[in-house]
Parts: sequence; structure tokens; C-alpha cells
Amino acid sequence: MVQQPAHSIIAELEDAVRDGSSAKRVQTLRRVTDLFLNDGDRLNDEQVQVFDDVLCLLIARVETRARAELSRRLAPLDYAPFEVIQYLAWDDDITVAGDVLTQSSRLSTEALIEIANTRGQDHLLAISARDNLPESVTDVVVKRGEDRVIRRLAKNASARFSEEGYSGIVARAEGDDELIEILGLRIDMPVKFLRDLLRRAKDAVRARLLAVAPAAVRDEIQKVLNEIANQGPAAPRRNYGVAEELVKLMKQLNELDDVAVYKFAEANKFDEVTVALAVLNDMPIEMVERLMLGHRSDLILIPCRSARLNWPTVETILRKRPLPHTLDDATLQVAQRDYRRLSLETAQRTVRFWQLHNRIEKQPMAAEQ
Repeated sequence: MVQQPAHSIIAELEDAVRDGSSAKRVQTLRRVTDLFLNDGDRLNDEQVQVFDDVLCLLIARVETRARAELSRRLAPLDYAPFEVIQYLAWDDDITVAGDVLTQSSRLSTEALIEIANTRGQDHLLAISARDNLPESVTDVVVKRGEDRVIRRLAKNASARFSEEGYSGIVARAEGDDELIEILGLRIDMPVKFLRDLLRRAKDAVRARLLAVAPAAVRDEIQKVLNEIANQGPAAPRRNYGVAEELVKLMKQLNELDDVAVYKFAEANKFDEVTVALAVLNDMPIEMVERLMLGHRSDLILIPCRSARLNWPTVETILRKRPLPHTLDDATLQVAQRDYRRLSLETAQRTVRFWQLHNRIEKQPMAAEQ
């Protein structure tokens, strides 16, 4: 019977644990895994539970390499022991967790959401490659993922996105030609988000999309580009006149400091916050406006650090800035860590680069006028 080897291996397991030898434990782990791979699809629930108990006891006592090997072997199996898969998926080491996070059907949506909310970028990268990712998971990945994670998620043709998810990932494409091209080729991109995406795209990127897109997608892209061309120039920027007058007066009176910006943010006066960051950094207001209304919280950290703002002020700006959805605590914790690591010199150098890039972009326009 299949059940007999499962029970007979327990004696060997007990010897391995008592023996204390790492090599002995790894050898036993491999033997138990071999037994399960040979017979697992024919086991009943009680027998699978025996293997689950045995493997859980063993993997807690072997090194990373052995756990990673087990993850590779069990990840593709629909009948893999449930508790073992959970244990491997939560491992801090991505060499252990990666295969399970990408492949295992034994992970629930709830588990994926919790892991995506609490683990690092490598875990998010593995999750972003899963087949048939539901909207509730992609929402978290879009919110927390770095550029490499977002690009991998965008390439995942079977991943599904909510309205919030599409809005967020399109906003992340600002200035990222590669991501714009990846998203532009998705056949499931709703027209309103495709329109927003193509508005952000340079002419060269639009041309490449038309050249490489399948016929059905290419027709939709061309249709949207025609609509954009017929609509003429974008609506003018909002008027910051009153906020400018106040902030510039405070600057003259030496009252424009961290406390002033904190009070603006706490009172939801984000016209004043935007102008204050622009004045403190000698940046164009429209440049700060794009950062303030954009999806990426990490970019806002740069002018805040350059302006020498304290973390409570920065946190208030991030929490209360006018976006459809507030930031979760996990994202704020990452932002706080990044803000502490960001030096004043690096932030000021980045701001100077933005200023130079902005002037260069405007030169051809000035020459044509």
C-alpha cells in the first residue's frame, strides 16, 4: 500500500532530527519528497497530511538551499501539501519563496495579498509573474512595486486589473517609454486608459507601438491617436495665483519653513503645498504639480528632502495629497525608510537635473515662437 512508506519514513525522520546532522536531514527530506512525488496524486487527504507534517518538521531544520530545492519540486503540483507550500511562500529568502509564489495553485488570493503587502520587491516580482492574477492582488502590486516589478506585471497577459489598478499602472508609465510600449500592446486595455497612456507617450513611442502591435490592437491605437489629434491642445494648467502670492510673501518674510508647509498639508491646502515646494526648490510649479498628482510617492520625497522638510511634514503630505486612494501603512513605512536614506546632496542634485532637463525641453518651443 502507498500508506506504508509514508508511515515507515517517520522513524527515519525521528532519527534524522535526533541525529542533528544537516546532511542526514537533507537526505531524509529528499527521500520524503521523492515518495510524495511518486505517489502524491494517488494519496487521500489523511495520507497527504502525513507528508505535510513530516515535511514541515524537516524544512524547519534544513538550510536555505534544501528549502529552495523543495520549493522547485513542489511548486508545479496542484496536490502539493498545503502547509508546506504556505511555509515556503512566506520564506524571507526569495530563492525559497520564488517558485511557489510564481507557480503554486495552493496559495489563496488572501495569502498572496498579505505577502504582497508585507514582503519585499523580490517577492512582488515573483507574484507578478503568476498566471491569472486577480484584481485584488494586482492592486497591491501596482501600489507597492518598483519599476522592474511593474514592467513584469504589465507583461503578464493573464493578469487582471481593476479600474484603480489600470489608473495606477498608467500613471506609473509617465516618462517610462518601455512601460508605455508594454501596456500599449495589452489587448485588454480599456479605451479610456489607452487614451491616457497614449497622451503620455512620445511620438517615437507611438510610432513603435503602431509598428509592432497586432492588427486588432493597432487599429484601436490608431483610432485613439486620431481622437487625441482632433482634440487639440490639453486644457490649461490650474491657476495658482492666490497661493503664489501668499507663499512668496511668506518667503520674503522668512516664514516659509517646515512648520508652514506642515500646516498647509494638515489643512489640505495643496495648492499652497505645491507652490511652497516649487519656491523652496526653485522649480516650476507645473513640475511639482505633476509630482503631487502622480502615482509615485517616491518621487515626492526628492523635493521634500531638498527643501529640508522633516518626516512628519512629508508623511502628512503623502497621507493627505489629493489622490483617489490613500496610502497604506506598509507603503508609508517604506517611504519613511527611503526618506531617511535619501541624502540632502542627492536630493538637491536630482532637483538640479530636473531643472536643467526642463529648460532643455522648453528651448525648441521657444525657438519656434
